[in-house]
Amino acid sequence: MLLLKTCHSCLTLLKPLIIVCRKGNNQVDVKPFLRTEGDINLSNERREWQENHLSQQTLDVLEEDSRYFLHQSMSTPCLNVITDAEGIYLEDMDGRKIIDFHGNSVHQVGHKNRYVIDAMKNQLDELPFLPRRYTSPIAVKLAKKLVDLAPGDLNRVLFTPGGTSAVGLAMKLARKATGKFKTISTWDSFHGAGLDAISVGGEGVFRNQIGPLLPGAEHMMPYNSYRGLFSGSEDSGMKSLEYLAYMLEMENDIGAIIMEPIRSTDVQIPPKAYFQRIRQLCDQYGVLLILDEIPGAFGRTGKMFVHEHYDIVPDIVVIGKGFGGGVFPMAGIIAREGLNVAQDISLGHYTHEKSSVGCAAALATIEFIENHNLLAHAEQMGVFMEQRLKEMMDRHEIVGDVRVKGMLAGVELVTNRQTKEKAVEGAEKVMYRCLEKGLSFKVSNGNVITLVPPLIATQGEVEQALSILEEAIGDVFTN
Repeated sequence: MLLLKTCHSCLTLLKPLIIVCRKGNNQVDVKPFLRTEGDINLSNERREWQENHLSQQTLDVLEEDSRYFLHQSMSTPCLNVITDAEGIYLEDMDGRKIIDFHGNSVHQVGHKNRYVIDAMKNQLDELPFLPRRYTSPIAVKLAKKLVDLAPGDLNRVLFTPGGTSAVGLAMKLARKATGKFKTISTWDSFHGAGLDAISVGGEGVFRNQIGPLLPGAEHMMPYNSYRGLFSGSEDSGMKSLEYLAYMLEMENDIGAIIMEPIRSTDVQIPPKAYFQRIRQLCDQYGVLLILDEIPGAFGRTGKMFVHEHYDIVPDIVVIGKGFGGGVFPMAGIIAREGLNVAQDISLGHYTHEKSSVGCAAALATIEFIENHNLLAHAEQMGVFMEQRLKEMMDRHEIVGDVRVKGMLAGVELVTNRQTKEKAVEGAEKVMYRCLEKGLSFKVSNGNVITLVPPLIATQGEVEQALSILEEAIGDVFTN
């Protein structure tokens, strides 16, 4: 068995998600494993799936990977070995083609997009690396394009190699512009894996046992935490903003509020009034509004930027993931004109801050989205997915809720619709049954099947994926 071959691996021993870490024959630690951001990479379900469906060649590669990479929740030890990816498909070492409705939210224009790759190849021949202190036409062209696309006076940009560093840029700029160091964000949020990002983030799987985090990072209840706590009233999700207003009234050193406009992992979608009220509070108390759109920008929700659904203009938008076309790591911020106040410090100064190849990839990604009308397509597919998933909900009691915005969908599995008790073990079984049938997606928060199709997926391909999902739900919960 894969995990038993590696004595330095963690072995799952108990079903209630208790992980026992071993080194040789000596037990080191026993601790509960949190199900938050994704499925568990050391569960019995995973081990059984690997034993039953992977070749010895693949298992050998996985064992070697486990030998050399540091182990961490959700990623190493790994699930499978991928050798190719194109369009909406992954291909593993054993030759399986798998519909990728996960993609780490980077594959808006599909895997191995030729338009993006050709743009990068041309840039490699022209200027493969741009040293700091200099600019290039491709960097300026990309910056201008972003400013043209963004609403209001979002007129200034800065690029970074990754989303976590982009969140750090936004936080530093907020401190510099306001002179205040405190932030408010929500519990259960995710803003990256860096120490500053996990400080404002709210997921225990990133924060627990790390020690002191960034001072001044305060948290409030997220929108979805209030559902069902106030007699099920339609506006119960707005209750958290009463607490936010109280925090802003009591403390005069809050510099910024940092939020995801749509929680991408388990697809929590606040109403328009929620963020309009937050914008109002920020204006009232002189606080900057930073919206983390790293997983959602560039068409995922049917708009180029997620905040366009809320008819507001944030002070800073953080972008990443799909920005690089699923090929090159690119991220950054778009800030309002009045925040161009950091001339005397270095906000980023990263080695690859204005990567010429990355800029070519990002510009080609935006052009591809525009040239192929993928925003309109994502909006249409959102209508189709919502209808199809609600029909699935009508047929299967285990489906407690569906939430859809564009080509982003969350399917919540519950053992009881009234109590909303999570169907955690069932959700994991559904995921592995779908992998058997050729569909990959993410399980979030223990029981939410998160579907993130490439924007290039046709209605027929989306229907194929949803049919696989419904068949797997039927298999798991009727047998």
